[in-house]
Amino acid sequence: MARMLVIDDDKLTCDALVELVRTIGHTADFALTGAEGKRMAQATEYDVIFLDVRLPDTNGLVILPDLRQGTPPPEVIMLTGLGDPDGAELAIRNGAWDYLQKPLSPKKILLPLQRVLKYRDSLRECSAPPLLLSRADIIGHSPALERALEHLASAARGDGSVLIHGETGTGKELFAKALHRNSRRKSGPFVVVDCASIPATLLESTLFGHVKGAFTGADRASDGLVLGANNGTLFLDEIGELPLELQKKLLRVLQERRYRPVGGSVEVESDFRLVAATNRNLEQMVEDGDFRRDLLYRLGATTLHLPPLRERKEDFPELVECMVRRMARQYGVPEKKLSTGFLETLESYDWPGNVRELDNVIESAFTGAFDLPELCVHNLPEGMRIRILKHSIELNGERNGAAAAPPALSASGNQHTAPTAVGSYKDFRQQVLAVAEREYFSQLMETSAWDIRRACEISGLGKSRLYAQLKHYGLEKD
Repeated sequence: MARMLVIDDDKLTCDALVELVRTIGHTADFALTGAEGKRMAQATEYDVIFLDVRLPDTNGLVILPDLRQGTPPPEVIMLTGLGDPDGAELAIRNGAWDYLQKPLSPKKILLPLQRVLKYRDSLRECSAPPLLLSRADIIGHSPALERALEHLASAARGDGSVLIHGETGTGKELFAKALHRNSRRKSGPFVVVDCASIPATLLESTLFGHVKGAFTGADRASDGLVLGANNGTLFLDEIGELPLELQKKLLRVLQERRYRPVGGSVEVESDFRLVAATNRNLEQMVEDGDFRRDLLYRLGATTLHLPPLRERKEDFPELVECMVRRMARQYGVPEKKLSTGFLETLESYDWPGNVRELDNVIESAFTGAFDLPELCVHNLPEGMRIRILKHSIELNGERNGAAAAPPALSASGNQHTAPTAVGSYKDFRQQVLAVAEREYFSQLMETSAWDIRRACEISGLGKSRLYAQLKHYGLEKD
């Protein structure tokens, strides 16, 4: 007998789902708010949670990762009264089992429910030990990163092509290496091809090799990197930069595992696993005629989406400490401590360059404080500190609306101010930033009446970024 939880602000919906669950022989509880649902999920082990998207105190997509923190995590079926394709995509990427649109009927509920319960039974009956994942150099334990690692572990069991998608600097090559090291091909070669750095005129011979005399300058034969990856993994970084003609040839190689080197007449075989990576929208490239649809189908059967650093704020302490230890060893100096406010300042930045940018920033701060015992906010790059401060001022301006009138002046021209206790400027700046951001997002959601699409239009933020900020500040509607 399974146990389920319904989180929905509509009491009639809760009663109907609870009655349906009990009719088929299981037990169910319900909660009318997100906060109540989170408390119940933390106190009780549920198999399935029905979660409404629009709740009176939060958005269901915001609390979805928290609800899936159990061991094993419950399966979550999202419920929504609005057809939102972007919301459905975010739900699935954050671990939802299904995404159902209201109005609900017993038939619409029973089919996914039967499937999820069968899946849970299979998990309980499975005697195979869990895969012990070798992380290589992947650092962090945030929920977003753990979900990506779960998908990696699943992909490592198979041998099909994998597409790794993520912003610049999110660690796509690290994930590709980890995928190789956890696969049955781990004893074979791991061959990297950066499609963006090799001229298009040389890319074909780089991949497939060439015979002697195939073109000017080909004074000797070359095997090519596809053959070099035989019995191993071929990692094509930035595959979106691959010319259309080479995309066609690559598709044939993936289908046949055979190809001809440039200028050759004899086919060559190579048994390799393809792992590709990109930060581009390949589906849009297909629509624009810049990427082959059949190749995308071949690559995209298994896709790993890597979270940006701004959605992994919980990983900052571990990431920064690891980087500082590595640099101390590299430069042969004692490890440095982190001053008060250092991590908080890093967390307040958006990190468009992700982990790669963080590594560069920490190295800059480290060399700037080379002879000092600790890293301070002042050691961070000047441009970064200016951007953070300007962002704080802009948010303060939005929070306060029109500029307030300056304090009244005395006859001597001095402002009338009450004496206050003054502490560290760094601490003050961080407190102002945190308060301003929280107030901004609180007012944003009130203004938009918790309509996520409208909030994105007003703020100019993407949905994933908005959800991350709401979760970070623990916002609840008044």
